[in-house]
Amino acid sequence: MMKKQKILLFLLEKYADWEAAYLSTAVYSMSRDNYEIKTVSLSKEPFHSAGGLCVVPDYDLESMPGNYAALILVGGYTWRTEDVTALRPVIERCISQNRLLGAICDATVYLASIGKLNHVEHTSNDLAGLMDYAGEAYCGSRNYIVRNVVGDQNIITANGAAPVEFAWVILLWLQAAPPEKIGQWFLFHRLGYYAVPEAQY
Repeated sequence: MMKKQKILLFLLEKYADWEAAYLSTAVYSMSRDNYEIKTVSLSKEPFHSAGGLCVVPDYDLESMPGNYAALILVGGYTWRTEDVTALRPVIERCISQNRLLGAICDATVYLASIGKLNHVEHTSNDLAGLMDYAGEAYCGSRNYIVRNVVGDQNIITANGAAPVEFAWVILLWLQAAPPEKIGQWFLFHRLGYYAVPEAQY
């Protein structure tokens, strides 16, 4: 039996619940034989999401596995704190090892602030806000694309209004299921209904 590959969700206090939910449930429903979702944070102490859900991380930065398929930075309200600087070596290893790195919402601003979006096409919530916070570390505005989600060189970025698109591109990138199945999943969450034959009513 093939060992499952890990998709690591990096979460912070007051993380945006909805930005992780689509990806985690899609992986569980379509690819749980091949992938498993695990959570990582700055410590193993419990904390709460933006919606008040209590989270106990599987790993902290010291105990997280070195072998994983993807590291996904989930947005939220605490990415602009000094504590997050401890994550930088993890991100640098992820990029150097050509592993998939995903970031959504304010997590993209953090990546810009440590110079990791300068040479890849990317997006965020707002270019002006990204430039303002990242300051001189960010010189990649020419690579900024006004789009819900952008993937380039194993880095996937998305704005906070696009958790479905974010999950969709990650699933395709990881080949987590046949493209047709991933496409059906995406269309359902975009259209909001199943196409049920009339005979079933």
